[in-house]
Amino acid sequence: MSDDLAKVSAEGSSRSTVNNHHQPPQPAPLSRYESQKRRDWNTFGQYLKNQRPPVALSQCNCNHVLDFLRYLDQFGKTKVHQYGCVFFGQPDPPAPCTCPLRQAWGSLDALIGRLRAAYEEHGGSPGSNPFGNGAIRVYLREVRECQAKARGIAYKKKKRRKNQIKPTVGDDEAKPPAKQLPS
Repeated sequence: MSDDLAKVSAEGSSRSTVNNHHQPPQPAPLSRYESQKRRDWNTFGQYLKNQRPPVALSQCNCNHVLDFLRYLDQFGKTKVHQYGCVFFGQPDPPAPCTCPLRQAWGSLDALIGRLRAAYEEHGGSPGSNPFGNGAIRVYLREVRECQAKARGIAYKKKKRRKNQIKPTVGDDEAKPPAKQLPS
């Protein structure tokens, strides 16, 4: 019997080493966007947990998101001149000043886009997405305008150019004739 036991355990050990060589394939590495989205989602979740009392994600609303955006300002690297500053409205001030550093509008806008997508990927419905709330859009617009004024640079919305398709030879044949208006 001990020979049989040795035989079975020897077979078992060889099987386990063989099975270790056939591990399931590793998932593809995340893109830079996906990694950042995951990191942002985890950061927001940690922010909610650190609130007193802690806030469950299901109880999160746009006010929590606005508080989070204001909280992030302390880690910003963009100098935003205040109205009373001698450099207010100057794009390239010649000397340092005591105005606060803030998160840049573009960074906040991109962050909200990633969190909005992550919320829906984690089971939230688009209709109840606190990151898509109108108050968030208003806040971002105010931040953009404030930062543009502080730098003396007017923000102009880019106009979309309509694709003007020039008719090619033969296109006139495919179109029905235009209706004539009565004279």
